[in-house]
Amino acid sequence: DPTAILAARSPKFQRELPRPLSEGAAKEVIDLMGSLPREDWVAARDAAVVTLLYGCGLRISEALALTGSDAPLPEVLRIRGKGGKERIVPVLPAARAAVAAYVRLCPFPISDEADAALFRGTRGGPLNPRLIAGAMERARGALGLPATATPHALRHSFATHLLAAGGDLRAIQDLLGHASLSTT
Repeated sequence: DPTAILAARSPKFQRELPRPLSEGAAKEVIDLMGSLPREDWVAARDAAVVTLLYGCGLRISEALALTGSDAPLPEVLRIRGKGGKERIVPVLPAARAAVAAYVRLCPFPISDEADAALFRGTRGGPLNPRLIAGAMERARGALGLPATATPHALRHSFATHLLAAGGDLRAIQDLLGHASLSTT
């Protein structure tokens, strides 16, 4: 009967919620990124990037869009997020220190030109986000964390831990740059 088929409802799509890391696991990831056995400046770079993801709630694309003119990091950053929307994000002292340590060790000159990438790959070009994902995979394996522990999970961990500490949901929405509260 065609009317029965047309009357049938499709199952409601449930978007899977991101799985945040615990506060301890997030700290372990950041610490491990800074000590994985490879060149000191690369370890400092990776630690700085994940510190920005967790400490400021940045998307990987937003962290990698920072330029040399953003260093040293100020107390607040103006971030251009998805859809070109701008937001103001406070920068924790730990994130400022991590970026400063990276800049000190980076073998490539950090130009203050507006289009010169702050975070560099081993050949000096802009850092590929896949390298941070790979470093995160190695950290995940070393710490026995689940596959859901991705660079993006650090952003969600930032929001979850702020909310758990009594943060205002609307303020967290603004920090993340979400247009809709349901996304937050």
